Amino acid sequence: MNNQPNIDDVQEPIITAPPEVRQIIEQVWQLEKSRLDKKSNSHINDDILRIVKDAVR
Repeated sequence: MNNQPNIDDVQEPIITAPPEVRQIIEQVWQLEKSRLDKKSNSHINDDILRIVKDAVR
């Protein structure tokens, strides 16, 4: 038996999420990718809070 998760299983919650949730996921992913590219150690919580607030409006 193969116990490794299928990539489709991992992405399924993202694919089936409402557009607002997908927007939050995408923006947080881009933010984190940017931070990793820059090797930034700054706090990310305020940025994520802003992203969520913008999506909820």
